Amino acid sequence: MAAPRGEVAWNHTDPLGHGPLRYQVGLGVLVSGSLQDNLRDAVKEPERAQEHCLPPFAGGQHFFEYLLVVSLKKKGSGADYEPTITYQFPKRENLLRGQQEEEERLLGAIPLFCFPDGNEWAPLTEYPRETFSFVLTNVDGSRKIGYCRRLLPAGRGPRLPKVYCIISCIGCFGLFSKILDEVEKRHQISMAVIYPFMQGLREAAFPAPGKTVTLKSFIPDSGTEFISLTRPLDSHLEHVDFSSLLRCLRFEQILQIFASAVLERRIIFLAEGLSTLSQCIHAAAALLYPFSWAHTYIPVVPERLLDTVCCPTPFMVGVQMRFQQQVMDSPMEEVLLVNLCEGTFLMSVGDEKDILPPKLQDDILDSLGQGTNEPQRSGEEQEPSCRLLPTEDT
Repeated sequence: MAAPRGEVAWNHTDPLGHGPLRYQVGLGVLVSGSLQDNLRDAVKEPERAQEHCLPPFAGGQHFFEYLLVVSLKKKGSGADYEPTITYQFPKRENLLRGQQEEEERLLGAIPLFCFPDGNEWAPLTEYPRETFSFVLTNVDGSRKIGYCRRLLPAGRGPRLPKVYCIISCIGCFGLFSKILDEVEKRHQISMAVIYPFMQGLREAAFPAPGKTVTLKSFIPDSGTEFISLTRPLDSHLEHVDFSSLLRCLRFEQILQIFASAVLERRIIFLAEGLSTLSQCIHAAAALLYPFSWAHTYIPVVPERLLDTVCCPTPFMVGVQMRFQQQVMDSPMEEVLLVNLCEGTFLMSVGDEKDILPPKLQDDILDSLGQGTNEPQRSGEEQEPSCRLLPTEDT
């Protein structure tokens, strides 16, 4: 069973015996060339992680480490495209050699997770906006989270989507989704308008639970705006939205996923959209709270890392539906394969319904029903609750 901790965090070891890997993306044994080096060697010693961290404020943390724009660039004379960082804030200068190498490895791995669907793209006239995230985990348990917004930039005629990606050590998806809204609004005007907003955000301290930070930002033709960013009062699971998981699956299925996670099995989620996939797998991992998932965890597996599903060790991963057949054809043992689009299990061990005692199952199902049917207070937004294990405050 995973060790009890106050937040969900993940790390893993290279299944082929090469020792602990720095980041969750470190399954570099599955890829080749310079990308393999980027993914496997992201950083060496855990203590060096502190060299990249901004000095904390007395009252809190910084909001983010980087804002990146990742665009698709054509590879040579072929038809494929390669995701490339085309904008970075802040630009870090005067780094020591080790720090610079660390930054290059980190930034070299991120584009792969902004476009996990592969390189076969074509210019589009319509594309639905998607918000999703990925997690990079250090061997010491510290995390970097990538909050992504993928959309079609403003313009006429066919064009390629791009991704705004905010890298932060803080888990708070709702709050960063609002920040991405502001970044997107400014980018439609000019990249230059993004800088003062992000600089103000960078200089602001991350608020305590239930508190609000207000930023002043000037937008051409609109004047000065005041943007309020409020952190949820309950900080234990503020990084999780259970709504998608509850829409896609029945309570009984969620309970079986929870039981499989308790036994540290291999769990694969399939979905069409990156947003649904990302939200559901974060929610599934959070079912273990106050415990944490301590094995391989990739909310959206890039095409180049699909061999992850063949690992003999426990994992919890998300795969886009377009790769379903490739996953089904892979050699896998004792896997729970969840189709979020149809709300079904495509593969299972067969004993998922019998893992937990019947009395405990009934109690958990009752708790799920109560948590999702509680009346909301007037004027207050409230996310459905899926806390399955008792904590000190329950």
